Amino acid sequence: MPRMTAARAAVEILKLEGVTNAFGVPGAAINPFYAALKAGGGIDHTLARHVEGASHMAEGYTRSRAGNIGVCIGTSGPAGTDMITGLYSAIADSIPILCITGQAPVAKLHKEDFQAVDIASIAKPVTKAATTVLEAAQVPGVFQQAFHLMRSGRPGPVLIDLPIDVQLTEIEFDPETYQPLPVYKPAASRAQIEKAIGLLLASERPVIVAGGGIINADACELLVEFAELTGTPVIPTLMGWGILADDHELNAGMVGLQTSHRYGNANFLESDFVLGIGNRWANRHTGDLAVYTKGRTFVHVDIEPTQLGKIFAPDLGIASDAKAALELFVEVAKELEAAGRLPDRSAWASSTQERKARLQRRTHFDNVPLKPQRVYEEMNRAFGPETRYVTTIGLSQIAGAQMLHVYRPRHWINCGQAGPLGWTIPAALGVATADPEGQVVALSGDYDFQFMLEELAVGAQHNIPYVHVLVNNSYLGLIRQAQRNLDINFQVNLEFENINSPELGVYGVDHVKVVEGLGCKAIRVTEPDQLLPAFEEAKKLAAEFRVPVVVEAILERVTNISMGAAGIDAINEWEDIVTEPGHAPTSIRPFVAS
Repeated sequence: MPRMTAARAAVEILKLEGVTNAFGVPGAAINPFYAALKAGGGIDHTLARHVEGASHMAEGYTRSRAGNIGVCIGTSGPAGTDMITGLYSAIADSIPILCITGQAPVAKLHKEDFQAVDIASIAKPVTKAATTVLEAAQVPGVFQQAFHLMRSGRPGPVLIDLPIDVQLTEIEFDPETYQPLPVYKPAASRAQIEKAIGLLLASERPVIVAGGGIINADACELLVEFAELTGTPVIPTLMGWGILADDHELNAGMVGLQTSHRYGNANFLESDFVLGIGNRWANRHTGDLAVYTKGRTFVHVDIEPTQLGKIFAPDLGIASDAKAALELFVEVAKELEAAGRLPDRSAWASSTQERKARLQRRTHFDNVPLKPQRVYEEMNRAFGPETRYVTTIGLSQIAGAQMLHVYRPRHWINCGQAGPLGWTIPAALGVATADPEGQVVALSGDYDFQFMLEELAVGAQHNIPYVHVLVNNSYLGLIRQAQRNLDINFQVNLEFENINSPELGVYGVDHVKVVEGLGCKAIRVTEPDQLLPAFEEAKKLAAEFRVPVVVEAILERVTNISMGAAGIDAINEWEDIVTEPGHAPTSIRPFVAS
């Protein structure tokens, strides 16, 4: 039997499980693992500037392609605690990433050794499993189990903590005989699917709410096939956006209090039956449950049995992997079609598209400083259907979700539940690493951008090109808007006069200088007609120099973006709505007045 260090065995298992990329920061307690990484070869490593950044890079990498599992590496003390935010973000959105930390020697774990912390206990609430390995011979089994857990059931992250002496201990391990454990996923029965379809057929105005679990299961084509067979309009959730193209005739728009469309909410409120697949009934999607559920029958399909009934009790709950369920949904629907038993839903589907043409938000403004809506209009012109958008939280993300267009799965990459500021830059670097020839476009407000902007240097060092659209109003815009309910405007103002850049006025941080100082390219835009040329130039610069390119749009200080605080029937439209086609020239459907 071959002998090698436990650290080397861990590296060999990573490769055998399909890992090709890792993100991290070396340190004393994890250096033996890094030595094994170097000696073993076969895994490209990206050196982050902040260990939280490494965890978000791993997330972006996983979210980009089916089957990817991002790996982040650091020590177990401050590095491990830095990665907790990434682990929380990953488990909240059902994203598998593997966090590997280096720990003090086993004999020192209880002696407050330098940078020694019980990271496994800290990480347990935000992982599927968190283990400090005390015996070197257990390392292969712990890593094998980690990949099994990450892929089985509801996907999610795992942390493995390796004491330095465990890493250095030689063990017997033969990579040639290693085999990944079988993946477990619950599967719906035919009887369950027949009952669900029976409820759908008994309705008059059904919709499908398509969640991120469909993307995780790589089942988007099956969802589209089932929707087309039955003529059922589809409402993607924020995490499911892109499952079917925005311009598909059955795309009824997104629903919710914030990241939603006027027509999406209106279409949902007209429905009488809802089939939710791979979604979790998030509160920003449903709003007031009394409004959301009134007069509707619900079927909920989810891979996690305890998710069924967690928010409200469906009329039928089915514990199943989305792909396994949709294979049966398609099979049964085809049989019903052949028997002539599928009703004609064309009038209902057409009515959803009529609302799509009529109920729109205005994007075309010529104001200076810029209104953010115009930025998204020009982004629609500049970036085509192949674009992968990356964003996290704030008014920029909310407005982007209302006004941008997504046409493919995994082309809206959003930290949906956790929403940590600073996520966007490192996640975009992870996405661009996974898709080096793709068009990756990140979207941030100024506060999100400033949280982890040091990671731009990672893009410069490792030649990871992407375009970052930075909308700058020198405000915590979403929090300012929320504070209206308390009649305050407190500690949300970022303005100051920069003594080194007086031309900025009160906009404070000179992002162009900072970005250039980090080795990247930057363009500042102050006029609406400059936006499209700037985006085109950014694409050229990214391709030429192979670095991140930031386009900063200087916005008006205060803009209120459409959203509600209660039900989806009570959204505040702060800005003008569309009354003529020129108000929203890049809308999915040309405006039609009622």
